[in-house]
Amino acid sequence: MSLKLGDTVPDFVQDSTEGPLQFHDWAGDSWVVLFSHPKDYTPVCTTELGTVARLKPEFDKRRVKVLGLSVDPVDSHEGWARDIEETQGTALNFPLIADHDRKVSDLLDLIHPKASDTTTVRTVLVIDPAKKLRLTLTYPASTGRNFAEILRTIDSLQLTDSHKVATPADWRQGDDVIIVPSVDDATAEALFPQGWTAQKPYLRLVRQPEAAR
Repeated sequence: MSLKLGDTVPDFVQDSTEGPLQFHDWAGDSWVVLFSHPKDYTPVCTTELGTVARLKPEFDKRRVKVLGLSVDPVDSHEGWARDIEETQGTALNFPLIADHDRKVSDLLDLIHPKASDTTTVRTVLVIDPAKKLRLTLTYPASTGRNFAEILRTIDSLQLTDSHKVATPADWRQGDDVIIVPSVDDATAEALFPQGWTAQKPYLRLVRQPEAAR
């Protein structure tokens, strides 16, 4: 199947480094970042897994669970995890799916035949607590993922789910946000009593409200 934004991410059961993992039960009421890797013992992915392990406290405070996936079996993952800890200085602290039969890769459309018939592309799926797909990113094999950007997009999603705002280009936590066009000025006065700056009638900047997590 080909997942689109807003689709429900289907449930699955698969082996992982933390035992059999049933996705919907494991996710619970948390956000999830699921990110796939072509195979074990690949250099770029080794750095990525170490980076995510270091950033896990940042994901935790956003109520986000992290889940990796690679198409090799658990025993291979365990050996790779030792290499990750040795070279990146951080032990793997989240589950890594052992998708040895490509069941999850096929279910989530992570194998792109023009890239490889047998290994997953390097995709990021951001999934909300309702199991809806909210964001996808797919990277070429040569380019490591920017996990600071993934955290930024989660901040934006959580903020804009809580308030009638959107985030502008290059937005960071604490920057002004945009009142969405569907909110008229009369409604905006009640929602944002501190006022806003209207650069154009459709472009109204307001101080960032607090996100609900």
